[in-house]
Amino acid sequence: MAIREQLIEYRDGDAVLEGFFCHDDSRPGPQPAVLIQHAWGGRDEFVERKARRLAWHGYAAFAADVYGKGRRGSTNEQCSALMTPFMQDRALLARRVTAGLEALRALPQVDAKRVAAMGFCFGGLCALDLARSGADVRGVVSFHGLLKPNGLPARKVRAKVLMMHGYDDPMAPPEDVLAIAKEFTAAGADWQLHAYGNTQHAFTNPQAHDQALGLVYNEAAERRSWHSLMQFLDEVLR
Repeated sequence: MAIREQLIEYRDGDAVLEGFFCHDDSRPGPQPAVLIQHAWGGRDEFVERKARRLAWHGYAAFAADVYGKGRRGSTNEQCSALMTPFMQDRALLARRVTAGLEALRALPQVDAKRVAAMGFCFGGLCALDLARSGADVRGVVSFHGLLKPNGLPARKVRAKVLMMHGYDDPMAPPEDVLAIAKEFTAAGADWQLHAYGNTQHAFTNPQAHDQALGLVYNEAAERRSWHSLMQFLDEVLR
C-alpha cells in the first residue's frame, strides 16, 4: 500500500479553489472515488483525515473546497460569514459543488463512472444538493447535514441517497426530516435515512462540545454511521 496525498487547484469561474486528493498508488487502474464536502469552517484536517481513511479502503478521495483557496473560519462568526452567501444562493452552491466533482473526475487515478459524494454538516447539505441537481453520481451521503430544500426547480434524483441524522439535531428538526423524505420520494430517489436517538448535530466530530448550539460528539453514532457509509459505498461503487 502506498498512500499518496496532494493539493490540487481547480476553478469555478474566477474563484480559485484547492482540494485535497488522496489515493493508494499501489492499486492498479482507475479507482472508485468519493468527493468529500467540508463543514461550515472550510476544508480542514477533519475532512482530510476522512480522505486518508477512505484511501486505505481503496477509494480515491477528494476533499473539495467550496469557499476558495485558503479561506477558512476559526470562530462561529467567521464560519457563518463564509457559509451564509452559499446558503442564500443555492444555485451558486450547486455550481461550486459541481466544480469539485468535475475536478475529481478529471484525475487520471479516478474511474469517472464510479463516483459518490459525502459531506458533514454544511457539507452534508452540499452532497444533498448535488443529488438534487440530478448529477450523474452513484450515491450521496449526508452526515448530520442541513436538510432544507434549495428552492430550485425539481429534477429527478439519479443518485442513491443515504442520510445519517441525529434525531435531536436542533439544526434539522423532525419537520425537516419529514419534508426531505417527501421531497426525495417525489423525485423518484432511492433514499434511506438513519436517525440516531439522543444524538445532536456534529456527532462525528470529537471536537464538538457546545451544548448551547447542540454541537455534541457521539462516539456510538459516529461508529455506526461510518459502518453504514462503508456498506453504502460497497453497494454503489464496487
